[in-house]
Amino acid sequence: MMKRALFLFVLLALSMTASAQHTIDVSKQGQGKLSINLSGVRTGSDGASRTFLSVLKADLNRSGYFTVTSSGGILNVAGSAMLSGAQLRAECQVFESSTRRRVFGRAYQGDARSVRSLAHKVADEIILAVTGKPGMSSAKVALVGNRTGRKELWVCDIDGQNLQQVTGDRSIVVGPKWAPDGKRLVYTSYKLGYPNVYITGRGKPVSSQGGLNTGGAISPDGSQMALVLSKDGNPELYLKSMRTGRLTRLTNTRQGNEASPTWSPDGRSIAFVSDVTGRPQIYIIPASGGRAQRITSSGSENVAPDWGPNNKIACSTRMGGRYVISIIDPANRSIRQVQHADWADYEDPSWAPDGRHIVCSRTASHRSGIYLLDTEKDSHVALLEGSGDWFSPACSP
Repeated sequence: MMKRALFLFVLLALSMTASAQHTIDVSKQGQGKLSINLSGVRTGSDGASRTFLSVLKADLNRSGYFTVTSSGGILNVAGSAMLSGAQLRAECQVFESSTRRRVFGRAYQGDARSVRSLAHKVADEIILAVTGKPGMSSAKVALVGNRTGRKELWVCDIDGQNLQQVTGDRSIVVGPKWAPDGKRLVYTSYKLGYPNVYITGRGKPVSSQGGLNTGGAISPDGSQMALVLSKDGNPELYLKSMRTGRLTRLTNTRQGNEASPTWSPDGRSIAFVSDVTGRPQIYIIPASGGRAQRITSSGSENVAPDWGPNNKIACSTRMGGRYVISIIDPANRSIRQVQHADWADYEDPSWAPDGRHIVCSRTASHRSGIYLLDTEKDSHVALLEGSGDWFSPACSP
């Protein structure tokens, strides 16, 4: 995947570090969205500068915090995006319309070939400066697709653009997860005829025990990997030291199978799936070892957990003959479902870094695509559909 070189060009006089007194309470603005007017941003006649503005508008609209307008607006944006040789120079200043108080101002320069990445960066910085909350526009999504006829690993931007194939195993790839550095991917591949765990950038598997090797997930501090191995019989949850390779077994459920480990943000706990009671449900176990506790009871099964930066766990719940996305608060074990307007199956949820949006797969009429869900507004945005089926998305941290 091509690296993008982005660097700060000019820092305007006013420091734009988000702080409580400079942010705007979005919840007090009408339906929870701020109208933001970008008509004051000038562009050149070139395609790069126009793309910059188009992507910036789309990112702000998609964030859930803004409605982009061409007139009026609670917020006004002034600035420009101009091509200079092979470089794109962009400047954005955001003002409150009623007070003319500037809440954000910064200038950038980047390679014109990386114009979309530059626009994503600006969108995230505007969101943080105005709301005090992180954005998601710069995030990447790893996913599995069968466009080539085989299930391979792919990566795209969180808006569904810049799709690039990562593996060419000509086999089956499943379960991608990002390493904490947001650069490497852990995944399971059957390219040797049986499931082993791999990390991008390494030719050899990082786990190739006899039997099943799957579910690799690296801890937030990068020191350990949680994974599921069947080397001693049925699939059990293990920890593997990333430095020494030493294995520590966490579960011992002779009558059940474990799957899909995911780390808590502080690295102290692991959520996983077990069918020890007969149907798959979600449990939490201390990373240091101990007794696992079941945290789900709604629906006939709960699978594919993802522990987000907001300390909530998203999962897929089977209810009424279909799969829906559920959100669990592990502190009190409360659970709520994200409402869906159709009867499609929504599975494999992954939290975006803003802690508000979820990327998941949606299956209807035997075809699967990738969708973005806003857990506060219940909106659905199709990211990838057609040209094959797409599964198991994983959003970068």
